[in-house]
Amino acid sequence: MISVEVRLFATFREGRKKKYLLELPEGTTILDVLNRLKINEEEASIILLNGVDGDASRELSNGDVLSLFPPVGGG
Repeated sequence: MISVEVRLFATFREGRKKKYLLELPEGTTILDVLNRLKINEEEASIILLNGVDGDASRELSNGDVLSLFPPVGGG
């Protein structure tokens, strides 16, 4: 098992916690976490894994910090 911190921002916090500490099986991907939190991959406009942007296919490791942001509007 691995331990991962997941941080949610903006509208992703509606009906969810701000931060999750998850115990996950080895081989878990970001997409697996999105599915677990009922967030569609298309809704996550910024996916940061340890501060580095990338796609949801990346595999998580023990101690990772995953930050998820929805599309942000404004002027």
